[in-house]
Amino acid sequence: MKKILKILLWVVAALLVIAAAYFAYVLLAYHRIPDNQTIAVSGSQTAAAQTEQDYQIVSYNIGFGAYEPDYSFFMDGGTESWAWSKERLSDNMARIGEILAGQQADFYFVEEVDAGSTRTYHRDERADLTASLSGYNSLWAQNYDSPFLFYPITQPHGKSISGIMTFSKLQITSSVRRSLPVETGLMKMVDLDRCYSVSRVPVENGAELVLYAVHLSAYSSDGTIAVEQLRLLLADMQAERDKGNYVVCGGDFNKDLLDTSAEVFGVSGEGYTWAQRFPTELLEGTDMTLVTPYDPAHPVPTCRNADAPYHEGQFVLTIDGFMVSDNVEVSESHVIDTGFSSSDHNPVHMTFSLKSTENG
Repeated sequence: MKKILKILLWVVAALLVIAAAYFAYVLLAYHRIPDNQTIAVSGSQTAAAQTEQDYQIVSYNIGFGAYEPDYSFFMDGGTESWAWSKERLSDNMARIGEILAGQQADFYFVEEVDAGSTRTYHRDERADLTASLSGYNSLWAQNYDSPFLFYPITQPHGKSISGIMTFSKLQITSSVRRSLPVETGLMKMVDLDRCYSVSRVPVENGAELVLYAVHLSAYSSDGTIAVEQLRLLLADMQAERDKGNYVVCGGDFNKDLLDTSAEVFGVSGEGYTWAQRFPTELLEGTDMTLVTPYDPAHPVPTCRNADAPYHEGQFVLTIDGFMVSDNVEVSESHVIDTGFSSSDHNPVHMTFSLKSTENG
């Protein structure tokens, strides 16, 4: 009996040592990607933007290509940590490419694009999207570089390398990655290395169209870090507007852009830190306007909670959209209703033009 007890104690001690060593590894491996990184731009498009001409832009969080309708994610209360299989991931990325290419937009922002993650079998999804959107200039801003996450135990999420892509039919003269603030506690281990990219498109009148692709924090303790992220983002955008430039921002804000999603879609998001209202008061004193893709006659959400496969009554809301400066004219914005066929998000679309009254 004493021998058995001794063996059990040794086993427990060994497990504690392993757990402590892993925890130390995660803490030591954690790092932030440096701020103000220059981003390489691929492609040969050289055309400048024109004033008083309509342009189409689409933003789509593709959920690293894994979120088919029957998919749920462990960090949202579901069960899966990887895409179902290499084959299903390949097929789903092809469908995502078809959805995007079918819009024939001038610009695209695409969030959660993996470039060598355990969860996506180390597939480079940048190549998939670049092939689907051939003829565009493109760039990728990394916002996730995590150490190996050994959870869930049955299928560890592993190491993740992911980012935000921007595509443009027009010339991009330069692009830079800007780091966003993240939480300082242990929650930083499960959130992304949040950032936004700033890409510059020349305009015929000598000004620039400055494109901001963004993906704000979701997995946070109380959701307030996203407010700090918005403060930094808006200050940067306003500085560009003050120079006489045009500003268009889009992506996944992880905030309820409607502020009434529970009423509109009939499902409450109480308790979800990423489902809090978008703090529109931050726009006061700026030249920026929030553009929410919403049709009152046919409301379509942009995101579903991935706590289970997609089903009627699941929590849905609108967290994807755009912000523009006052010298940008928006004629329409809507949700592209895919029925969450290939992601836990639906793409969002906006038509805009650059006012000719601005001359740089």
